[in-house]
Amino acid sequence: MAPPSIVYLMYHELELLGRPLCHSESGYVRYILSQSSFLSQMNLLHQKGWRGLCVSEALKYPAGNSVAITFDDGSETDLIAAAPLLWEHGFGATFYVTTGFLGKPSHLSSTQLRELSSLGFEIGCHSMTHAYLDDLDGPALMREIADAGRKLEDLIGKKVEHFSCPGGRYSSQAVAVAKTAGYRSLATSRAQANSVSTKPYHLGRVAIMRDYRDDYFEEICTGQALWQIRFKESARGAAKKLLGNVLYDRLRARALRDE
Repeated sequence: MAPPSIVYLMYHELELLGRPLCHSESGYVRYILSQSSFLSQMNLLHQKGWRGLCVSEALKYPAGNSVAITFDDGSETDLIAAAPLLWEHGFGATFYVTTGFLGKPSHLSSTQLRELSSLGFEIGCHSMTHAYLDDLDGPALMREIADAGRKLEDLIGKKVEHFSCPGGRYSSQAVAVAKTAGYRSLATSRAQANSVSTKPYHLGRVAIMRDYRDDYFEEICTGQALWQIRFKESARGAAKKLLGNVLYDRLRARALRDE
């Protein structure tokens, strides 16, 4: 029998009626789900008998159908919208927080972060300023990875054991810093299911976009749709390598505005 594999789902902010988003750029908004869409996906998992796990639980690779549920950035909707729905379904999750975003408009405050942690949800680190790690070295990497995690630990009074890379971009030096800082895992944005054979500092995750239908979402959870996403990733990866992060993001933003 093949070892169990688990898809790590990557969410961001949830859209609530009458509440301003953290950012309004089209490149950001495409990652934002409505609260009703997120509820529909959680209902689907629950009805199919799937479990929603935090990263620490997922790394044990329990038998049965499971997904890891993760959120990036630290929007206040992590607490006011996602957490109640996850709790209602009996699901765990890891919230990867960008430390420097705490207290900014529409983001978690330090008090809200502590409340989210006290509810039993796992807090991970998503860097200090959301910088692309493959553009950094030395002291800058230490600040984005090690210092950011220590600040979160001071705020919640718990060990922060898992790190996710902004934009999914990282380097061998970033991995080395994460290991030295004491993280147990590092998550990228590669569209792959993880298993016991996956290196914990190269975990894949799949971004859930606002236009995904429930049937396609189910295919992501089972792993059936991952090859399609990897195909698109390979083209984007080649463009990033050719253009560099700054120029790639500039051209991508322009293309999304034109759409």
